[in-house]
Amino acid sequence: MASEGVLLGMGNPLLDISAVVDDAFLTKYDIKLNNAILAEDKHLPMYDELASKGNVEYIAGGATQNSIRVAQWMLQTPGATSYMGCIGKDKFGEEMKKNAQAAGVTAHYYEDEAAPTGTCAVCVVGGERSLVANLSAANCYKSEHLKKPENWALVEKAKYIYIAGFFLTVSPESIQLVAEHAAANNKVFLMNLSAPFICEFFRDAQEKVLPYVDYIFGNETEARIFAKVRGWETENVEEIALKISQLPLAAGKQKRIAVITQGADPVVVAEDGQVKTFPVILLPKEKLVDTNGAGDAFVGGFLSQFVQQKSIEDCVKAGCYAANVIIQRSGCTYPEKPDFN
Repeated sequence: MASEGVLLGMGNPLLDISAVVDDAFLTKYDIKLNNAILAEDKHLPMYDELASKGNVEYIAGGATQNSIRVAQWMLQTPGATSYMGCIGKDKFGEEMKKNAQAAGVTAHYYEDEAAPTGTCAVCVVGGERSLVANLSAANCYKSEHLKKPENWALVEKAKYIYIAGFFLTVSPESIQLVAEHAAANNKVFLMNLSAPFICEFFRDAQEKVLPYVDYIFGNETEARIFAKVRGWETENVEEIALKISQLPLAAGKQKRIAVITQGADPVVVAEDGQVKTFPVILLPKEKLVDTNGAGDAFVGGFLSQFVQQKSIEDCVKAGCYAANVIIQRSGCTYPEKPDFN
């Protein structure tokens, strides 16, 4: 049984605007499948174009928020998880609040007066997705909100804290505060490489927080970019996972574990100078709806067992189970109850 508020997430709450598109659409907006980027001016007309499609869906998203919601769903203990991020005072923001509440997550949103709630264009072709995030209000999160007693109480209560790498572009100072708190209080701090652009263009911010990270998640593409910007000259994911796990640690940290997913290929776990691989649950192509949220769901499933002190093997199994459920549905959504055992 998970205790109340045992797991805290902080990140960018975004409303996913998801639709099936074609290659011409990807070319028109200069976007690639299986990538995640921040919107530039050239992408802005895309949101209206997606919204006008007959198959469009609006789904509460944002990487960390997805992971927290999935962990909450797997745990089935109301209020076991909590979440912070910034939304706007608008219809989408209200949706987000309702969604978190329905999911059983204790959400303390910072509400920005001026900016609209952030959105993420999810462009699906053949079940694969391309993400383009327009952060808007999500980009306005301030550490002042985190420091308020009623919000810092969520940090105090949590024993495990997870933040996706995407938040590095928004509030590195909030991440630092939480990372240092975790180190000083013997709590587990977990992060995600999140996207190639984070590893490439936010390397300094990533570098600063990595010594505090006990568990680092990522996928094979992100891991290879992480290695490339550091001149490691290897494409071998097992080697890279090992090297990431062995990067320097902050004072008082015992070790780091790297967990790298590879789509349909086995999950790589590097710990104590050893690499283990775990097979995923293979899904026939005709059952694949879209991969949006698969990596987030993997982390959510993993965390749901991790906060109950289960073995790494059980955590990975739960991660694979959750990802398998999510890719058979649109966006990061799930049935009423999990059937994981």
